[in-house]
Amino acid sequence: MARHLDLEEQEQLDELKHFWNQYGNLITWFLIAVAGAFAAWNGWQYWQRSQAVQASVLYDEVERATASGDTARVEQAFKDIQDKFGRTTYAQQAGLLAGKVLADKGKTDAARSALQWVAGSSSDEGYQALARLRLAALLVEAKSYDEALKHLNAGLPKEFEPLAADRRGDIYNLQGRKDLAKQEYLKAWQGFTADTEYRSLIEVKLTALGAEVPTAKRAESAKS
Repeated sequence: MARHLDLEEQEQLDELKHFWNQYGNLITWFLIAVAGAFAAWNGWQYWQRSQAVQASVLYDEVERATASGDTARVEQAFKDIQDKFGRTTYAQQAGLLAGKVLADKGKTDAARSALQWVAGSSSDEGYQALARLRLAALLVEAKSYDEALKHLNAGLPKEFEPLAADRRGDIYNLQGRKDLAKQEYLKAWQGFTADTEYRSLIEVKLTALGAEVPTAKRAESAKS
């Protein structure tokens, strides 16, 4: 009985050796690949966390510079985070913040540059839309109406479309294209809910153009 078990065990060992001789290298390389992928994933996660932490420090510097009104520091801090951590969310937020404070301080060229970078580089549609809306406002101030319209017609997310329509209405109004302005204001009016305060502002614009708000309300009812 013992000899029978020894022979059976030997056969199993021989089968195992044969299997390992045939597939051992493949299994080894597969395990190395899995271990390497796991290590790479952990490394990537660590790198991402490290990037975020360092980017947050620079974003804090942008905020401090903004609070102090030091535009030179704002520009430098934004450049630092843009150059070193441009793919992070903090860099995109810094671009929006820098664009706002630089515009408020009259540094429109620098503000437009920051906003253009966010509009063209951000992976977040919301940040892109905000940058385009703010950039369009600066371009309107510079009377670059056609360029502003390009940004407003760039396919913004649905939730930003009422704001874009309102801005387009402003541009057409400034250009003397009153009918187009009414159409865009009406789109904006219809895009906001009845309890939105912004809607009241659009009603004022419609009234100023001779478009009665009750007419706009009937148009909305007909549309629905």
